Amino acid sequence: MEKLLPLHLESKKSKFMKRQRIYIDTSIVGGFFDVEFEKETKMLFQRLEKREVIFVISTVLGKELVEAPLHVKNLLESYDETFFEKVILTDEAKELAEKYIAENVVGRTSLDDCRHIAIATINNVDVLASWNFKHIVNLSRINGYNAVNIKNGYKTLEIRNPKELINYEQGL
Repeated sequence: MEKLLPLHLESKKSKFMKRQRIYIDTSIVGGFFDVEFEKETKMLFQRLEKREVIFVISTVLGKELVEAPLHVKNLLESYDETFFEKVILTDEAKELAEKYIAENVVGRTSLDDCRHIAIATINNVDVLASWNFKHIVNLSRINGYNAVNIKNGYKTLEIRNPKELINYEQGL
């Protein structure tokens, strides 16, 4: 039976827990400025600012932001680089992304979405955050991505929208 710690020790224990690594795609950066998604996106960014989480960002995100409006493009640059873990699109990630398409999880037009999923999978993030309900945060797609992951020797990937990643109990 697990022994419970006194409350004063429980709070100290939580301060030393590893920060959750959240891979963010482009929809999270854009969601910061979108009326429909800004509240929860900003709450997720508050967790980042409090150093409760670290955002994992990729070269695919950087490529997609090139076409974004200036204020969207500059959002991540307003934070110190220590808030982020930067990862790259490797050949391994490209191959895994192609397998998602080959297995008809999504079509070829969603290649960059597949690359986000593959990079997050290969880098063993705790969760991928997205507002893309059509191609990413969709139960049938999640099941498809994870079936391909398992088939190819990878772990399953948690995929959630920011509403599921914010701490309501902390009054954010």
